Amino acid sequence: MENNIKDKVIVITGASSGLGEATAKYLAAKGAIVVLGARRESKLKSIVAEISILGGTAIYELTDVTNKAEVKRLVDKAVSTYGRLDVMINNAGIMPIAPMSETRTDEWDSIIDINIKGVLYGIAAALPFFEKQQSGHFINMGSVAGVKVFSPGGTVYSGAKFAVRAISEGLRQEVGKSIRTTTIEPGSVDSELKLGTSHSESAKYVNEFYKQAIPAESVARAIAFAIEQPADVDINEIVVRPTMQDF
Repeated sequence: MENNIKDKVIVITGASSGLGEATAKYLAAKGAIVVLGARRESKLKSIVAEISILGGTAIYELTDVTNKAEVKRLVDKAVSTYGRLDVMINNAGIMPIAPMSETRTDEWDSIIDINIKGVLYGIAAALPFFEKQQSGHFINMGSVAGVKVFSPGGTVYSGAKFAVRAISEGLRQEVGKSIRTTTIEPGSVDSELKLGTSHSESAKYVNEFYKQAIPAESVARAIAFAIEQPADVDINEIVVRPTMQDF
């Protein structure tokens, strides 16, 4: 089934580290053409260079997923460069954890802007091309926190990931005759996500929780599994967590 990945044009947001970086490298190694979007240009340049040295094909576009024009520019670059778009991976996300009683409304705004609206902007940018092609695949990054509320401290983050799950399922019902939709719901995975908490007690909890983390490539393999299925097979949800993780 590797031929179902080879030469596919795949856009990845949040591609400068963690799950996005691991997925870009893994899919490129399988022959995909990867188009990377993130805010840190030096990291993007390094990843593209590494992929290219190993014989893969990758380009990048500076992208802040809270800016819908920049997300559209990323997708447009993929289509203008390669003539099509096969997969849109809405991966960018943050995870600041703190009790609701802290009323960190600026963090709440950022969670909504990046984790929910960033996914919606990715869908809005890619969907017209998918509908024109009558084919395409959305892969939206959820979380086990979108299956069960992450507590203490993860209420707003969980709310955002529940939203991603609902949006993905609604999208599948609307466009599923020709366009595939997958939600990936990781548990504890080694990435920069765990570094986004500034509330001291919550940070201690998160750091302890992430001691069981599995490598980011574990999620990349799950993404590849969804992509490589035949066109008439739609893998809608994958929950992937460390074997030892209870939550």
